[in-house]
Amino acid sequence: MRIEAYNQVAQLYQTSNTKNVTQTAKTNGMGRDEVQISSTGRDYHVAKAAVSEAADVREDLVADIKARIKDGTYDVSTDDFAEKLLSQYGSIL
Repeated sequence: MRIEAYNQVAQLYQTSNTKNVTQTAKTNGMGRDEVQISSTGRDYHVAKAAVSEAADVREDLVADIKARIKDGTYDVSTDDFAEKLLSQYGSIL
């Protein structure tokens, strides 16, 4: 019996508490949230949209290299390759 009485009181308290919060929010004019985005935020959004529309691969450069590889005219300098490999390895350490 006692548990049922507690549940009834708790239900009444939650219902009345909700009404008070709603009424207080209406009287204070706090019933609506607003968001204002700064000019930096707007610029960021525009830049992000522009980047997402851009291609990830520069097709003109890739097509040129593919054509040179296919023709057998693509030449890689072993000295340049070794230098770049060592510089990358050095930056990892």
